[in-house]
Amino acid sequence: MSRQSISFTEPNDEWLKAQVNGKEYSSKSELVNDLIRQARKQQVEIDWVRTKLEKAENRGFTNESKNEILAQSKTLLNG
Repeated sequence: MSRQSISFTEPNDEWLKAQVNGKEYSSKSELVNDLIRQARKQQVEIDWVRTKLEKAENRGFTNESKNEILAQSKTLLNG
């Protein structure tokens, strides 16, 4: 695992400390890694929605039902 040194603003540092003190995370590193994982997953979801919107804009209406689109998005969200 790569070791990094980063600086936080005071409000962000206090928030990180509060999360660790709340026993949800054992260290700031664990919390930051979890936040990065969440951000990466969120970016995948955003990219999927963006792609769907771009395709829809380029070709007009979709033949997929709203239930099919909803099922696809739930599958993506649940990994």
